[in-house]
Amino acid sequence: MTWTSAFGRGCGVLLDSIVRRLALARINPNVLTFLGLVVNTIAAFLFGYANGDNQARMFRYAGLVIIASGFFDLVDGRVARASNKVTKFGGFFDSVIDRYSDASQFLGLLVFYARGDRFFYVVLSAFCMISAIMVSYSRARAESLIGSCRVGFMERPERLVLVIIGALFNRMGPVLWIIAILSTITVIHRIRYTWTRTEGIALEPKTGQAA
Repeated sequence: MTWTSAFGRGCGVLLDSIVRRLALARINPNVLTFLGLVVNTIAAFLFGYANGDNQARMFRYAGLVIIASGFFDLVDGRVARASNKVTKFGGFFDSVIDRYSDASQFLGLLVFYARGDRFFYVVLSAFCMISAIMVSYSRARAESLIGSCRVGFMERPERLVLVIIGALFNRMGPVLWIIAILSTITVIHRIRYTWTRTEGIALEPKTGQAA
């Protein structure tokens, strides 16, 4: 056994222990999901509070907070399964809260750039916020038509990693460009994929609508 596999196994054992304790404590998985949003909101506040003098420090704190928020993303579903509380609403709630968490981070950056009177990056942050939501929406809408649409590569985990890198190394400008471009490509990819899967398939008219 290599030291990396031993470390991975140790982390897995620790995570399983935490999940069991949370399940035994009868903590509602939806509460854990919501706490993830609270932690991401703190990161957004740190982004927005940053200025020219403390930017590197505040961004670094924000990056660490976003890493911490990943804990809740990691355990909420596991706790739901361990406590036999997996529900359709839980999946829906998790998806909605994730969208708010994504938007909060970009909102914090938008406030930061607005306070620094950097209009171009205000627009870029807003575009990243919209793109992040559209990546998720395009998949959800496509899957309501064709069952599965897992194409594209700029999903939430990739965005989070990029935002964390940009925050920790104070290189958020290039990161926003990457997110904006790759998110747009992902949405276009999903539109094209859905078009190829639905081409020639007519939707049944809804009740009360003309055919």
